[in-house]
Amino acid sequence: MDNGKAMTAESVGDILREAGAQVMVRSGRSESYSAPREFSFEVKAIFPNGLGLQVVARQFNYRDPWEAKGRVNDLVDVMLTRDGSLTPLPKGYSYFQGIEEECGLDEERLREIIEAVRQVNPKLYLLQEMTGDL
Repeated sequence: MDNGKAMTAESVGDILREAGAQVMVRSGRSESYSAPREFSFEVKAIFPNGLGLQVVARQFNYRDPWEAKGRVNDLVDVMLTRDGSLTPLPKGYSYFQGIEEECGLDEERLREIIEAVRQVNPKLYLLQEMTGDL
């Protein structure tokens, strides 16, 4: 079985707050089987540079067959926003190149993305829009 570090809405929110973002957290799937199943949690964050991240754990992974205590979120999907719309990062970054969503991220890669987005100078967008690179 996969032994990746489990993520919760609260732990992802804490990581984003530590990076300086304003954060909103919501859970979408409760312990009840009648609850909606399209996602287990969603965390939205906005950084001082105006870029935002929407982190979604779409479903639980199971570490034991009866869900007694093995229901976890090892991987999340992340969407990048700017001015309320999905956007890629400017050229030169390892993530969000020509795409607005990175899928199947573990906590380590999520932290890398958060750090990259946190440090983006918004003037890079203007510069790359002027040069036609974005």
